[in-house]
Amino acid sequence: MGLTKTDLFTKKQNELATIAKAIGHPARIAILQLLVNANSCVCGYFVDELGLAQATISQHLKELKNARLIQGTIEGTSICYCINPKVWQQYKELFAAFFVDITLDNKTCC
Repeated sequence: MGLTKTDLFTKKQNELATIAKAIGHPARIAILQLLVNANSCVCGYFVDELGLAQATISQHLKELKNARLIQGTIEGTSICYCINPKVWQQYKELFAAFFVDITLDNKTCC
């Protein structure tokens, strides 16, 4: 989170900010969607699917891996990626708790 004073915030707030940053790029959303839809390990077809350079894809995969949303295994000369189901569930619960139902009682806020 850079030079911000993260110690001023709760652990959950920091976790939520970290994951929001990790998924804060449309290419990363697309990668996650490809992995979820594949429901298995995916080896190196991101370039063909997304039309981005290999170096760009690698950087996005690194960010997702740093956030622990995906995991990779080495198979020969390539790395195969899949969703990390345990972390996926944790982040799903974090976002569900954050996006609570609200009621404005037919009022506008502004």
